[in-house]
Amino acid sequence: MNVSTDLRRCIGSAKFGIEAHEARVSDFPTQPSQKDGLGRMCRPHWTEYTRALRKAKAQGATEPTVQSQAAARVATNRAARVAAAKPAKKPEPIQTRPARRPPAIEPEAGSQGDAG
Repeated sequence: MNVSTDLRRCIGSAKFGIEAHEARVSDFPTQPSQKDGLGRMCRPHWTEYTRALRKAKAQGATEPTVQSQAAARVATNRAARVAAAKPAKKPEPIQTRPARRPPAIEPEAGSQGDAG
């Protein structure tokens, strides 16, 4: 039994209090759109997560959760840091050389277009 191939990381959800953990690969639902064909959460946590989403939607999600309050504080602090930071210097424009023009075609001496 190879532990590294038999276990996979379930990402969990901080918003709904689902801890990330290691789970058997067989506990993950198939997800054809993912590169490896498996979901990111194990079946029990995926069910818990979708149930919590439906419940939050039904309640209108009007009362803030502890996680959303913390996320709001982090966003506020980040916005304050960004506002206080010096504006970034504009990058130097990329210097390009002018497009090459094809050489001008001049008539040969003595030809019909020669004025001399």
